[in-house]
Amino acid sequence: MSPTRIPAESAELLSFQGVRFAVDGEREILHGVSLSVAPAAVTVLAGPSGAGKSTLLRLGNRLDIPSAGSVRFRGEDSSVIDPRELRRRVGMVFQTPVPFAGSVRANLKVGAPQGGDEELGRSLERVGLEGSLLDRVADDLSGGEAQRMCIARTLLTHPEVILMDEPTSALDHENRLGIERLAKELAHEGIGILWVSHDLAQVRRIADHAVVLIDGRNASIEETAAYLDQGISEDES
Repeated sequence: MSPTRIPAESAELLSFQGVRFAVDGEREILHGVSLSVAPAAVTVLAGPSGAGKSTLLRLGNRLDIPSAGSVRFRGEDSSVIDPRELRRRVGMVFQTPVPFAGSVRANLKVGAPQGGDEELGRSLERVGLEGSLLDRVADDLSGGEAQRMCIARTLLTHPEVILMDEPTSALDHENRLGIERLAKELAHEGIGILWVSHDLAQVRRIADHAVVLIDGRNASIEETAAYLDQGISEDES
């Protein structure tokens, strides 16, 4: 199969257009959701638990397929893009770190099979880890270290978008803030970040843009404002 050609220019890196998703073709979870991910920005997908945020994220790199509507990468429908190519350019970081068996080096080589120790070490340093961790068994890493390693593994594919599904929910406060800073740094480098969160304080810390889902649909302007304004007085006290 020849490589998929993906347009080089697009103001929107990734867009969801009227997306619907039903389980087993019956119970609909998403009801015509639309949003876009811009380059060099953190777009936060917020909303209460069960709103459909994680489901939408999975549609972003074809872990699931929409029942209706479309997901477009750089203007092209993702359904016509080779899934392997799409997933290298639209990376995914899950809520719970997913280290593979073996060393940190072996994990990173999943992202860069031909990568030497110098390149792999630089990828660790980019996410705030020491290059000397290459020989560590991945399962021996702390939660924060494992999440950073998974991000480094994703970055080795040179993604243009990173989908982050509540990546700090299982981390302590220090590691949570560290991953948030890293996301902002990656956005500053030009990567588009789509970050799922229901932590309103976190939304206010990191979001360049925020989209709210309620019951599987885009919230109205009034609902969005009301949702995002919750708890501000407590945050400022």
